[in-house]
Amino acid sequence: MTSTTSSPALDTVAVVESIADLVRENYVFPDIARDLADLLRRRAAEGAYRAGTAEELAEEVTADLRSVNGDQHLAVHHHEEPVPAERGAAVLAAMRRDFDTSLGGVPRVELLEGGVALLEIGPKMFPLDWAAQPLAAALSLVAPAEALILDLRRNTGGDPGTVAFVCGYLLDRRTHLITMLSKQGAVAEQSWSAAYVPGARFGGTKPLYVLTSADTFSAGEELAYDLQQLGRARIVGEATRGGAHPRNGWTVHPHLELSVPVARGVSPVSGTNWEGTGVLPDVPCEAGAALERALSLALQK
Repeated sequence: MTSTTSSPALDTVAVVESIADLVRENYVFPDIARDLADLLRRRAAEGAYRAGTAEELAEEVTADLRSVNGDQHLAVHHHEEPVPAERGAAVLAAMRRDFDTSLGGVPRVELLEGGVALLEIGPKMFPLDWAAQPLAAALSLVAPAEALILDLRRNTGGDPGTVAFVCGYLLDRRTHLITMLSKQGAVAEQSWSAAYVPGARFGGTKPLYVLTSADTFSAGEELAYDLQQLGRARIVGEATRGGAHPRNGWTVHPHLELSVPVARGVSPVSGTNWEGTGVLPDVPCEAGAALERALSLALQK
């Protein structure tokens, strides 16, 4: 006997109203939050959201959420599989699948010519309680190298705490990386590199190159930006996507997750962040040529 299951009914009005409420209550920029909530309700009243499926509704609402200030962390994400109702659970479930198929977020560790090591971190900066062990092993392995190329070209974000953990291996001392400001403009959290790391440090003096692409996003961008602002690394490749606001997620339908930025990052060096502009490379080139270019620079050193 074959059984079939159908997707839960899509109550567009209720879903859009829930999204409007959550954006107004949680988005880090209060004035824009009010404008976006009003926009969504007005569009719903006009009958703009005639989507036949949850996936189509996600695309339509995301376009409106990004229409005011272009914040790429503002989105409604569609998930093929039903997602848990707990806050943030949807994105964690998707990340877990990526973690299990990427050797814990370090899919490539390689010794290149001239004693130069290559370490790829991706496709995410996975939560530190998952990723600490594989990252510590990989970063300790490349510690004796003469120079290090850190490949973030496929890294699309994740946990800022993992960024601070990685920076601990690439700096010699505990260092202030970024400050998170809340919706009210108060300091919500400061991020510092780890004072102690398990294993061996690559350290803060040997040549370090970070590869970026137009796909590098969010926490992947933060790692590149922090190291660049501190003068620790040269960025080689393409300007990144430009998403600097840490987000949280709410399930608004069994197949839909709303992503809302709840803080904004400010560098203690630049006084700003990479939102909208991306991380601009020190050595611009196509992403596909970035590894060869960085290796050439390292060998010249």
